[in-house]
Amino acid sequence: MRSARERNLPLDPPETFEAIPGLGIRAKVFGRPILLGNRGLMAMAGVGIGGAETALQRFEADGKTAMLLAVDGQLAGVIAVADTLKDHADEAVRALKAMGIEVLMLTGDNRRTAGAIARQAGVDRVIAEVLPGQKVEKIKELQGQGKVVAMVGDGINDAPALAQADVGIALGSGTDVAMEAGGIVLIKDDLRDVVAAIQLSRRTVQKIRQNLFWAFFYNTALIPLAAGILATGAILGLKFVLNPIIAGGAMGFSSVSVVMNSMTLRRFKPRI
Repeated sequence: MRSARERNLPLDPPETFEAIPGLGIRAKVFGRPILLGNRGLMAMAGVGIGGAETALQRFEADGKTAMLLAVDGQLAGVIAVADTLKDHADEAVRALKAMGIEVLMLTGDNRRTAGAIARQAGVDRVIAEVLPGQKVEKIKELQGQGKVVAMVGDGINDAPALAQADVGIALGSGTDVAMEAGGIVLIKDDLRDVVAAIQLSRRTVQKIRQNLFWAFFYNTALIPLAAGILATGAILGLKFVLNPIIAGGAMGFSSVSVVMNSMTLRRFKPRI
């Protein structure tokens, strides 16, 4: 649209418009039916694409999304859109792998295009040609294999999968629906923050376990100590009285130590 305006080309609104999830769009302009989408859309409409197969394969091998254009039921051309990687995507993938996390790409693009993008990002496993409604089923399949699944997405089509995943991570630059469905919303559009969020989560769980251990150890040690002092005094004929101020101070020290240990998370820095 921006390019058309720069060239002073007229933009007439379509008479009808229909988005077909996972396939493309169908519209009518000046009374002429228009189709723009993938192979599946052309097959559904009975439009032959034999003459465009070479161009399609060439674009897809370059990591571009190729769309077929048909006018009046006849193939009119091929449009290629380049899917560029987000900044630092390959760096984030390497960091996730170093943490022992399996990284998958779940996309509606065809296998050839998805494979080219995955190679650039360093992703080893690709699940391609997935319709928007099938993403949830793929997430369930992974969960059925005993995997804990974190889904990263930013589009409307990603929202159901974000809700289904054990951890839904939505990018702040994404749609409102995706951010509503995600359990974690990243403020910046930087995939390295996915690594930072996981590392911070792991560190937080580690601190919780430390606090539980030391609180349990502290109370378990002091209760027998207090009982032992009273018992020893009774045996020796001495009378000990435990001052409530001492008991309150000991309890306060336990709480302060837990808070101070938790505050060390303020010094957390992601390792990427």
